[in-house]
Amino acid sequence: MGLMKIHDVISFSERYWTSDYQELFPSELQNILINLHEKFNSRRLKLLEERQKRQKSYDSGLLPEFLNPQSEAVTTNWKVATIPQELLCRRVEITGPVNSAKMVINMLSRNEDGHRADMAMLDFEDSMKPSFENILKGYKNVIGAVAGNLTTFVGDKKYQLNPHDKAYVMVRVRGLHLRETNFRVHGEEISGGLLDFVTCFYHTARLYQEQKLTPKYYVPKCEHYLEARWWNDLFTEMEKLMGYEKPFLRVTFLIETLPATFQVEEILYEIRDHAAGLNVGRWDKIFSDIKILKNHPDRIMADRGSITMTMPWMENYAKRVIKICHDRGAFAMGGMAAYTPGKTKELRLEQTKKVLEDKNREREWGHDGCWVSHPYFIGVAMEAMNFVNQLHNKTSFDKYADILPKGTGPHTLRGLRTNIRVGIAYMNGWQKDIGCVAFDNLMEDLATLEISRAQTWQWLHHKLHLDDGTIVTKGLITQIFQEEFQNILLEMKNEVPEKFHRQLEVDLDHAKTAALKLFTQDDLQDFLSLVSESV
Repeated sequence: MGLMKIHDVISFSERYWTSDYQELFPSELQNILINLHEKFNSRRLKLLEERQKRQKSYDSGLLPEFLNPQSEAVTTNWKVATIPQELLCRRVEITGPVNSAKMVINMLSRNEDGHRADMAMLDFEDSMKPSFENILKGYKNVIGAVAGNLTTFVGDKKYQLNPHDKAYVMVRVRGLHLRETNFRVHGEEISGGLLDFVTCFYHTARLYQEQKLTPKYYVPKCEHYLEARWWNDLFTEMEKLMGYEKPFLRVTFLIETLPATFQVEEILYEIRDHAAGLNVGRWDKIFSDIKILKNHPDRIMADRGSITMTMPWMENYAKRVIKICHDRGAFAMGGMAAYTPGKTKELRLEQTKKVLEDKNREREWGHDGCWVSHPYFIGVAMEAMNFVNQLHNKTSFDKYADILPKGTGPHTLRGLRTNIRVGIAYMNGWQKDIGCVAFDNLMEDLATLEISRAQTWQWLHHKLHLDDGTIVTKGLITQIFQEEFQNILLEMKNEVPEKFHRQLEVDLDHAKTAALKLFTQDDLQDFLSLVSESV
């Protein structure tokens, strides 16, 4: 249907300018969005241009490096702003897509065993496909979650929040790179992250103030301290426009890109007035490792399943974040255990053991909390995180330890098959506007898809010899795509035979074709998605 004018300088998706969503964008908010787009978009575009320049230098053989160890950020005696009371206990945070009211309610509520997360991160990013309908539903769900009155029906079953017994709400906005094509100012696509933050803050800040609570956000995909400065300036400007004393909101940045791991202290310094902490975003970090060093033949990454937090450079990266955060009074959050519970008692025991091992390690290193992807594991994670926080734990870790990824093995046909299976399964969900899928006993989101995509591309680009001598070629990848398409198709037929129909096979074939094209492009694109789909 295209775009329609809703203001002299704003164009909006005509399909979604309905009574359901018009209330999200009153004239006051429209004017704020115009103001902030005009003030911040050119800076954002320049920051993205700088990313491209740095990538060209990495492609030519250079490596990321630590910045000046004598800088003000490193040598002066500063701390982050006082952390609000409700953010002092973040033992377990559960994450999931914000567009599903049912999932939002389940994340905020107690599970079947009576366990409840401390925080629920409602996600506009890796676990949600950024279709405009998903985005708009997400805004409404954030408002309902903060107000405590979110309710939905699935069939005859009613899901309803208990406003007196719910996890605290956190919102992860879209990254700096994502553009919203269905909302334009002066004909320019607005920043997706700016739109998410400003819209959510506008509608919920007063609710938080009435509840004597703090607006809480997550920011993903930061690559440089100047990008952190951009976000911090945006937060400050929005607080000013809305009449709130700085700092009102608090933010946790994900340290999930290779360049950012070299600038942890500088990034935290830039956001110190608004910082609640940093998060060790392991899955996007692995993707970034591959993408940043994609042209380096001596740093071809091992099978994705073998890249764990026990790899020396991954452990050093996590410990670097912990040390810097605790030295500066900020939380150091652990990452995601991406397991699903499984469908049998034996598998659930096995998956639970893996999660507990992962969370125990994070506790022992000094993390202040962790992420889980499924309500089933909240109690297990709570068992490991048996404290309020560990801010007192001033570690002796070397913050300048080696954090560059190493080109170790294994490189196996099984690993290649895993990547390809993930690609088919994930794109099958993506085509249905779904951004995370439970598959092969793991929760696959955009970050894990990106690992599989980038790794397959890297192995093909370097014509890698696998451990058994097989050379990775486009022909081999195409053959495996067809084989795994048939395997997944058979699994679908066997799982619920009475519900299988021809359209499911057609959809899966389309997913296979889309994934094959993505995985074998001549040039590795930065992200699966750089812009939302026009509607």
